[in-house]
Amino acid sequence: GSTVITVTGTHLQTIQEPKVRAKYGGVETNNYCTVVNDSTMTCLAPGLIYNKPNPPDGALRPDEFGFIFDQVSSLLVLNSTPFTHYPNPTFDLLGTSGILEVKPGSPIILKGKNLIPPAPGNNRLNYTVLIGESPCLLTVSENQLLCDSPDLTGEQRVVIQVGGLEYYPGILHIYSDNTLTLPAIIGIGAGGGVLLIAIIAVLIAYKRKTRDADRTLKRLQLQMDNLESRVALECKEAFAELQTDIQELTNDMDGVKIPFLEYRTYTMRVMFPGIEEHPVLKELDSPANVEKALRLFSQLLNNKMFLLTFIHTLEAQRSFSMRDRGNVASLLMAALQGRMEYATVVLKQLLADLIEKNLENRNHPKLLLRRTESVAEKMLTNWFTFLLHRFLKECAGEPLFMLYCAIKQQMEKGPIDAITGEARYSLSEDKLIRQQIDYKQLTLMCIPPEGEAGTEVPVKVLNCDTVTQVKDKLLDAVYKGIPFSQRPQADDMDLEWRQGRLTRIILQDEDVTTKIESDWKRLNTLAHYQVTDGSLVALVQKQVSAYNIANSFTFTRSLSRYESLLRTSSSPDSLRSRAPMITPDQETGTKLWHLVKNHEHSDQREGDRGSKMVSEIYLTRLLATKGTLQKFVDDLFETVFSTAHRGSALPLAIKYMFDFLDEQADKRSITDPDVRHTWKSNCLPLRFWVNVIKNPQFVFDIHKSSITDACLSVVAQTFMDSCSTSEHRLGKDSPSNKLLYAKDIPNYKSWVERYYRDISKMPSISDQDMDAYLVEQSRLHGNEFNTLSALNELYFYINKYKEE
Repeated sequence: GSTVITVTGTHLQTIQEPKVRAKYGGVETNNYCTVVNDSTMTCLAPGLIYNKPNPPDGALRPDEFGFIFDQVSSLLVLNSTPFTHYPNPTFDLLGTSGILEVKPGSPIILKGKNLIPPAPGNNRLNYTVLIGESPCLLTVSENQLLCDSPDLTGEQRVVIQVGGLEYYPGILHIYSDNTLTLPAIIGIGAGGGVLLIAIIAVLIAYKRKTRDADRTLKRLQLQMDNLESRVALECKEAFAELQTDIQELTNDMDGVKIPFLEYRTYTMRVMFPGIEEHPVLKELDSPANVEKALRLFSQLLNNKMFLLTFIHTLEAQRSFSMRDRGNVASLLMAALQGRMEYATVVLKQLLADLIEKNLENRNHPKLLLRRTESVAEKMLTNWFTFLLHRFLKECAGEPLFMLYCAIKQQMEKGPIDAITGEARYSLSEDKLIRQQIDYKQLTLMCIPPEGEAGTEVPVKVLNCDTVTQVKDKLLDAVYKGIPFSQRPQADDMDLEWRQGRLTRIILQDEDVTTKIESDWKRLNTLAHYQVTDGSLVALVQKQVSAYNIANSFTFTRSLSRYESLLRTSSSPDSLRSRAPMITPDQETGTKLWHLVKNHEHSDQREGDRGSKMVSEIYLTRLLATKGTLQKFVDDLFETVFSTAHRGSALPLAIKYMFDFLDEQADKRSITDPDVRHTWKSNCLPLRFWVNVIKNPQFVFDIHKSSITDACLSVVAQTFMDSCSTSEHRLGKDSPSNKLLYAKDIPNYKSWVERYYRDISKMPSISDQDMDAYLVEQSRLHGNEFNTLSALNELYFYINKYKEE
């Protein structure tokens, strides 16, 4: 009965004697309600009668709760009980008989139970204690009220009010002290004087301390305000970016011809990544007897029993490394390019042997084809590489190229650090600039190489771009649609800023104006040169000067330690695609930087802490970038995982290999659909598509930067996760690239399952039809590689393991 309930509705003034009711343990209680106006009334909550001994301390819910409104029966019992009842407070008597003697101004303790309800949210009850007619100042705890009594004397009645309840714990006898004696007054005065002096001393010290604390607080407040405004700006920008559409990206691609690599270059980049001039592309310069021996070796390789024994013997050798396995598989496929039907028979037998070995070793069947640990697995990759070239050109190449272009353009819309490769726009958390970079977009009017005045091309750049980054953007715009290998390279061009007819300034990443602070040297940007919007620039052939020679020598020397590491990267243009590492110049000891210093750099003064932000605030940019690129990722996945394409049938190789895997599973009584699904996923998406998605430069004549590579790796990881049958349990500590596509992966998984199901329903391809198709492929591409050169390379392994 201590809580007021407010009820709102309509036509409430028509109700006669409204009541609120509750029922608990078969006993019903109710309370009257008061109608305030036609839309509002207030009711005192009905109490619950607990008719068993020892009522509980905790909360109770009524069995029924409702309202009694005239003859309305539908409101007698509501569907859900909206209120929780807690026990009413109870109070002990004052003293032993309800009378307590106290001095004026001394505290009064009123003991009781249930004074603070154990409700969630730290709710408190509002108590009022009256001593006579005067309220007193209260402190409430769980089992007592502490009351500072007013300055009264005589007998005073104590009343405790809480909600709609009143309690009368007894009467106070307040009696005044006798008048103090003179010695007591002198003693008190002396003590008070000493105390006053001590208080004044404490106040002076406190005032000084407070002034210092106020100064510190103001400084911290200023830093906090600055940080808050930057966080707000970042969130506002992120929100705006999430609304950005992809119209600008798609418009830029209109009319651009896709620069597909020719068949030979494409297959070489997959088979022998990173090796441009491979022996299999050249004529073998050898004596006649060697050539004759190699032709006899070729006859041996065309004997299935010999070839299988040759491969199995090599794989049994402990010194036959992973790299050797991949190399032998690629050389064999190059040598057998003209006999694809025979290569397919051998591949099927090797795969069957691999499955048998996998089951004999009691490995989990799902691990089959997961890693390149056998010649068969690399041969399978190469087999699909040969047979899916046409499908890439006619169908899947376009969405892959569009995705690459969309990623490149989206990355270049924001700052990219020329040294670390980190960018404002990224799908990869590792390559995300985690701080605020102030920049502006500029439009430069570019005169192309060997172009005349009046042929200027407008190009969008950023004022924080380095000179090399600007040159790359200008070349991309001027040579749009022209294969990368046929364009001039940024390193071979100079950027001239033309001001009026006579003034021409050559801009460079490093020159005499470069800013050096302690041991850090910052690359020059357009902002450094104060280049303005609408400026006229020209790309001209680089002039060799003494400064350029010295400068390139210094830069080359600082990179020399990492050359071997960079060359082993999978991409043939890997030196170009990797960002240079932050290495101190060996002579001057200075380190290069562009937008952000490397993460180990700790030259931050203590006072600079206020300018730092929690780096996780920038993760929203991953989401903005993902939203912009979503259509391109969906288009690629939909094309790859679809049996009906625009004017192209499903490649025979896919149906043929999937049927072979199903046949092997049937032969070994593997009925688990997850195992079959995993075999197919490891066979085609993992072995072929992931490689192509991560390395579009295997298919197109393009340049892949480190930030584009990082974003494509996230897409490739999503592609792999979509093919997996296992459930991914994700939480706040999961990798960001998994969380980024967490909602999309179930949809992609359904595409993969439908794709495998549709392929299995298609009519089988007979060996005769497949052989005819393979013979045609051999006829088309049989002369792409020099077979004798491939055999000569293979003979190295014959020689090495002669005894075995």
